[in-house]
Amino acid sequence: MTTTHPINDSSRALGRLEISHQVVNCEKDGENETRKIQEASRKRLNGCVPLSHQVAGHKYGVDKVGILQHPDGTVLKQLQPPPRGPRELQFYSMVHAKDCSDPVLLDLQLHLPKYYGTWTPPDASNDQYLKLEDVTRKFIKPCIMDVKIGQRSYDPYASKEKKDQQIRKYPLMEEIGFLVLGMRIYHMDTDTYETHDQHYGRGLTKESIKDGLAKFFYNGCCIRKDAVEASIQKVQMILQWFENQSQLHFYASSLLFVYEGFLEHGGSKLNDRSLEDVTISSKGCQPDREMLEYNNNVCVFGSTENGRTESSVGQSLSHMYALHKKACTLGHHDIPLEIKTDPQDNNIWKPTCISMERPNGNTKSQLEKERHCTPTITARKNEVEVRMIDFAHVFPSTTKDEGYIYGLKNLLTVLQQILNN
Repeated sequence: MTTTHPINDSSRALGRLEISHQVVNCEKDGENETRKIQEASRKRLNGCVPLSHQVAGHKYGVDKVGILQHPDGTVLKQLQPPPRGPRELQFYSMVHAKDCSDPVLLDLQLHLPKYYGTWTPPDASNDQYLKLEDVTRKFIKPCIMDVKIGQRSYDPYASKEKKDQQIRKYPLMEEIGFLVLGMRIYHMDTDTYETHDQHYGRGLTKESIKDGLAKFFYNGCCIRKDAVEASIQKVQMILQWFENQSQLHFYASSLLFVYEGFLEHGGSKLNDRSLEDVTISSKGCQPDREMLEYNNNVCVFGSTENGRTESSVGQSLSHMYALHKKACTLGHHDIPLEIKTDPQDNNIWKPTCISMERPNGNTKSQLEKERHCTPTITARKNEVEVRMIDFAHVFPSTTKDEGYIYGLKNLLTVLQQILNN
């Protein structure tokens, strides 16, 4: 005979209530912990935010190191562990040295982002960042592409395991001479961005490389042949520099392409937004709805995992971007006419072989001086930037960098095919 005891049911019910209460408490504790971590991160970064328009490389919040944007509009690239990080720092310091008189290096400066020394968070003295020009800053709707150049993406001192790993990633690197690492393209017809990551580039073959590269210049309405032609001219200038120098060899280095995606007379309405809404101005910040444009207004193709990562990072950092917005004028584009320094701001500026004063309220940094004497510059519709980036694997040499030259020539051939097609 089976006897039932109602009290047991009550006990089980009570147990469920207790467990449920514990789960709710755990969820609240988890949310509180997340908020504490985010708040600590905001304080540590001191107003800096992850670079929202980054198309390739290590990303903050995803990798151990990443790229940030300072409230003054510059880009902060965290130094990689030795020997790569110190090697890149040494490269920038050498090329941008105040007393540099080497004509080869002086010419090279024209093809690099401007360098403003190093930056260190106030309470993380071991974290060091390169302080660089944001090449995209003058563009309203920047279309950006990162292309790794050269026949080898590993340096002469790489281990056999490293070499094999890099070759497996893209076996065609030696034959094609370049690899598309990522791109984001503004579409005029939909007022959205289309993005592709490194998996897209690795999927391109000899037969598809032209169409794959042409996608970067397609704005949803047409191929921007003006941008293609301007890009060719810029790459030819870089090729000329390489053909005239035999001091340095570059491995795993990239070219960063940027062109203006917004056309005033593009034939397509920009979702009924007027030019006045997006034109660069020094009168104030963008509306709140624009603040996370570069995180949320994105169509991700290829890697769904990458899409989830971008979305989650954008949501968790929304408040951080709001704080960043308060620290500068017009977020991404406008060059602030005045940079106010909070007395509590303990940012550490380390001058490295260039003239730079600590911004302590009495003196202005080199960057601030440039901003005060330089008027706001906007990009013309056919203006293109092509800059060399990523120098963790640059080594002295006595011969021409034939691998890089090979890649540049092949890239020019493909660009010319796109222009002629």
